[in-house]
Amino acid sequence: MKKILLLSDTHSYIGDDILKHVKKADEVWHAGDIGDLKVTDAIKKLKPLRAVYGNIDSYEVRAEFPEHNRFNCEGLDVWITHIGGYPKRYSPSIKDEIATNPPNVFVCGHSHILKVMPDKKLNLLNMNPGAIGKHGFHNVRTMLRFEIDNKKIQNLEVIEFKR
Repeated sequence: MKKILLLSDTHSYIGDDILKHVKKADEVWHAGDIGDLKVTDAIKKLKPLRAVYGNIDSYEVRAEFPEHNRFNCEGLDVWITHIGGYPKRYSPSIKDEIATNPPNVFVCGHSHILKVMPDKKLNLLNMNPGAIGKHGFHNVRTMLRFEIDNKKIQNLEVIEFKR
């Protein structure tokens, strides 16, 4: 079993409010728009990190993290990218790949809108943790915490902070 903390769109913000949850996770996934490497450096000091760059990220961030990160975690095929879309509205850049080779879990950020929804056609779970940073149009900062056990996601929780 692994405890995962899923976040996105930090936009250079990393505070104790986030780090206290990082400490409780086994692994942290970041779905892009990191902003500043101080964010990922702070996370990596505490826990293993899997991340991708987003559209606002600098050359330095892009040099450290890929656009797409596909990996296996506790038997689940996971694909993280920043601009990915949702069931029936996937981004044109990944539409063909996700249709022909769907993961079990598809994670994206970018929209600043928290959504967790199944794609019944592709038999996958689409997850967007919303935005945990303080920059953007969102009024509530969000991230997700869950466990992966026996190839299943369980105990999914939304963590919210006021802006």
